[in-house]
Amino acid sequence: MNQPVILVLSPSALQVAIGVKGVVNGVIHGAAKRCDAAHVDFVFDDVGPHVRALFAAGTPIIALIASGALIRLLAPVLANKQNEPPVIAVAEDGSAVVPLLGGHHGANDLARRVAEALHVTAAITTAGDVRFGVALDAPPEGFVLANPDDAKGIMAELVAGATARVTSNSDWLANIPQADDGKVALTMSETNRDAEPDELLYRPQHLALGLGCERDAPAAQVLELALKTLSDAGLAKEAVGVVVSLDVKADERAMHTVATYFKVPFRVFDAKTLDAETPRLANPSEIVFAEVGTHGVAEAAALAAAGPDGALIVEKHKTAKATCAIARAPQPFTNANLPGRKRGALFVVGIGPGSDDWRSPEVTKLVGRARDLVGYSLYLDLLGPLTANKIRHDFPLGREEDRVRHAMELAGEGRDVALVCSGDAGIYAMATLVFELLDKGGLSAAANRIEIVVSPGISALQAAAARAGAPLGHDFCTISLSDLLTPWADIQTRVKAAAEADFVIAFYNPVSMKRRTQLAYARDVLLQHRPVTTPVILATNLGRDGELVRIVPLGELNIDDVDMLTVVIVGSSESQTVKTGDGRVWAYTPRGYAGKQGTGMGS
Repeated sequence: MNQPVILVLSPSALQVAIGVKGVVNGVIHGAAKRCDAAHVDFVFDDVGPHVRALFAAGTPIIALIASGALIRLLAPVLANKQNEPPVIAVAEDGSAVVPLLGGHHGANDLARRVAEALHVTAAITTAGDVRFGVALDAPPEGFVLANPDDAKGIMAELVAGATARVTSNSDWLANIPQADDGKVALTMSETNRDAEPDELLYRPQHLALGLGCERDAPAAQVLELALKTLSDAGLAKEAVGVVVSLDVKADERAMHTVATYFKVPFRVFDAKTLDAETPRLANPSEIVFAEVGTHGVAEAAALAAAGPDGALIVEKHKTAKATCAIARAPQPFTNANLPGRKRGALFVVGIGPGSDDWRSPEVTKLVGRARDLVGYSLYLDLLGPLTANKIRHDFPLGREEDRVRHAMELAGEGRDVALVCSGDAGIYAMATLVFELLDKGGLSAAANRIEIVVSPGISALQAAAARAGAPLGHDFCTISLSDLLTPWADIQTRVKAAAEADFVIAFYNPVSMKRRTQLAYARDVLLQHRPVTTPVILATNLGRDGELVRIVPLGELNIDDVDMLTVVIVGSSESQTVKTGDGRVWAYTPRGYAGKQGTGMGS
């Protein structure tokens, strides 16, 4: 879970926020207009977009704001209660603490901690929580309820006065009324059996499932082996808390398929760590050691995950292409005690022109998941509150390869990393370089095994076109006028070809501080093939302060009106302008729809 954010709108709430911060290990975000930046960890301008961005990123929110106001601010993004983070409203004077959202995702517990620190009672309204301080249908992390459909009835029995037979010592059940002859049973069991009548059957997720396999082993076969190993031992699949293996298997599809099936994390260990488990192995192998540097994979990984106080309870089972073993840890696995390291992930994200409104929800979620943010400093700054609690790795322009290599190597360490690009990550941006470096080699072995997610963004040409009307309504192309990476002769060839083919052309990198002649060349070539009245869109600072969009005739295009932050779109010979009643001029390129209804043309 992300670090909680304590949200304050006025200095009067600051003292309460400081007290809460120490209890929940959070950070304070204050409204820029009212809170001194020296007294908070982060300042924001507009509370609505800020709190919605935090919510979308899965960040627990403790807001010193009226509960009604907080509900209205979050209303536009409330959709799926299964994925919502904890949201708690706290009175500015600390006199009330109300969990609003995510009650079974930690909000109730978080509210209790905050209330205890403020010496008040949290206003928790769920029946089980009110009576016993626990919701039986939502056990704490590390436990799974095998028969959730029975929870409502059994909770009703307990609320009505029944007692429970509790089969093991579990602190989280301490407030449940208990008796040896209790009417209902609350049972902890790793064995593969069905619940009895009037019983809630909980699986402690303390089993480590160790796996080894050949490269590209069929995922279905590896999963079948895992399920058979559990079944033969009489163990419940819900008791598995982690799937583990050797680090060279970090990108093995079969391993991830198995972990996804069990809905648990997949973690890996290096060969040295696994080989340290050799004295505890039931089936050490010199052949395996010669191949991968450890005397066992499945058994060793399971034992390494279970820890020195854990035990191997199922020796290695094997097929022609895979091995499986099971160890039991003393305690259930949770996010706080996961062993080994995860497979690192690289999120290559396009944030659009930089405006919150033009950033996709997927990109916002991926940035929220990332621990590290890598990018050009301006692009990271445009993320605003999403950079809070993240590790920033700022790079200047001109060090694109260093930037991408750094991001990939960070991910190779097991981190979740967002490589931040403006516009769309795959259009004149860093996504291409990611795959080029993978193809060329030279990265560490770990960096070659990372997960890669590329998430699209609104490109500059789309943003410019939308602001100006619909100039991309028919065939178009993009050409970068920068000769830093592309020979000028090649650029000239492309400009001439696009001019002769009558494409609408979006010019990226039209000028720079030292380069002023390429756009003039392109203009002159285009004037040989299309009218001087052809509309040209000049769009600067799209979606940001200082946005400026102009439409000028091609014959009057002045290079001095264009800077490094300007996108230039030149219409085709068919492109037109039209003035609406409010006096605004729009550019568009007709495709031929008007007057041709019913022709079956696609859209």
